[in-house]
Amino acid sequence: MHQSRRRSVQSPTADLPVIVLGAGPIGLTCAAELRGRDQAVLVLEKSDRVAESVRQWGHVRMFSPWSELVSAAVARQLGSDWTMPKESVYPTGRQWVSDYLEPLGQALSPWIRFDRRVVGVARLDRDLVVESGRSEQPYVVHTYRPDGTIERVLARAVVDATGTWQRPNPLGSEGYPVTGENYHADQIVHTMPDPTDATWSGQKVAVLGSGASALTSLVALTRQGPNASASVLWVLRRGSADQALGGGENDELPARAALGDKVRRAVADGRITVVTRFRAAEVRSGSAGTVGLVSSNGEVVEGLDRIVCATGFRPDLSFLSEVRLDLDHQLEAPAGIAGDIDPNWHSCGSVPAHGYQALEQPDMGLFIAGIKSYGRAPSFLAMIGFEQVRSIAAYLAGDLQAARSLQLDVPETGVCGGSGDFDAQSGPCCSTSDGKAIA
Repeated sequence: MHQSRRRSVQSPTADLPVIVLGAGPIGLTCAAELRGRDQAVLVLEKSDRVAESVRQWGHVRMFSPWSELVSAAVARQLGSDWTMPKESVYPTGRQWVSDYLEPLGQALSPWIRFDRRVVGVARLDRDLVVESGRSEQPYVVHTYRPDGTIERVLARAVVDATGTWQRPNPLGSEGYPVTGENYHADQIVHTMPDPTDATWSGQKVAVLGSGASALTSLVALTRQGPNASASVLWVLRRGSADQALGGGENDELPARAALGDKVRRAVADGRITVVTRFRAAEVRSGSAGTVGLVSSNGEVVEGLDRIVCATGFRPDLSFLSEVRLDLDHQLEAPAGIAGDIDPNWHSCGSVPAHGYQALEQPDMGLFIAGIKSYGRAPSFLAMIGFEQVRSIAAYLAGDLQAARSLQLDVPETGVCGGSGDFDAQSGPCCSTSDGKAIA
């Protein structure tokens, strides 16, 4: 189907650049892939530097090693002046930026415009409704310049790699902020705590969430040293912490498995108190400047100095309101991949590779890539995004054979069966080779 539709991607707009939205890891990689295929490209970034979101969690050590954090196209783009870090080392986000993303940004600097906040994507002279001549029109990307004026940039194709970091989910389990959440925003943190930050020392902290960000936060807050928090509560909506702790020895990423093991030990040692079946309904003022969390069934957790909200992220679709999208109504992810990543059914990480065909939208030449392509689903890895944009770049360059040849083996988490029963006492588990279940 896509092969017969290539005419509008190549002509009459062939001389226009491919516009990549976002100068994060996947956006930069997309630009490198396109440059490697001699395609005109322009990256639009709302910050004044590359990888702004990664910098905000730069203190966090990643659970992917260097071997999985560098794309082949980028290595070629950087050339002989750049040295690949030791492949088996697990870098922090800050090291990923300094040793890889910043050099890449410098190499691609002629094709990056900073301080450009994208506020709209459309077909030239066409809003969402107009059909006549739509597929023949180039794209127009509307951005705000630093001086507040609007800049309109024409493109033959658009790759949205803006990520989801700027839109964290609220505390409320219904998807909306709870009563008092906005009022007490200065005591609610949406980033992972830095264990070197002395302001956490001696505090009583609640961590809400069950993903890798929540586990990372729990490890940081209970790490031995002068900055450790005095009391840490792990607040879960589900009936058990078992599945959130990961697949242990069955996890194909050892560093990810170690994260769950550290939290498991901290729970066993009493350094973390687990609160289950707690669905926040209110944040209320407490004594001596503290806050309390109230659940929908009236349970109360009092005396909190701060709350770490690690309940996931969601994509910003506001600037795509005038283009035609085919998104899953639950995940807000491209419909072509939603069935493979839905956390209600999939938690093992063994999803197939997704190329241009699954990511292209009904408005041809528009792609959603990177972590934004996962919508509200978790468990995205950089290597997934690398393969996505490799396929997209090959397609836009006319190399359909390379675009369709997807080769990606995503490391499994060792946790099977999706999210399971929301209120179950224990989550689904996997079995080891000797048939024993792991919690």
